[in-house]
Amino acid sequence: MSNAERAMQSNQSQATQSETGDPGVDPRLLEVLVCPVTRSALTYDRDANELVSRAAGLAFPIRNGVPVMLRDEARDIGAVK
Repeated sequence: MSNAERAMQSNQSQATQSETGDPGVDPRLLEVLVCPVTRSALTYDRDANELVSRAAGLAFPIRNGVPVMLRDEARDIGAVK
């Protein structure tokens, strides 16, 4: 994909986000981010605007569109059994 195509795709994504008022999470970001505690996959909780690690029982906040992947900033949601 060329730089121009990437820019166009990014602009379209930003336009959609501003229309809905929800910045959301880029699916490509979810493909590369992992839980810093367990190294397991994360899921996006749109309602809470958090990245959730079910394995660790933690929810990492997203602030101003930036995931805060620090254990001290994560909310404890209880480990899944």
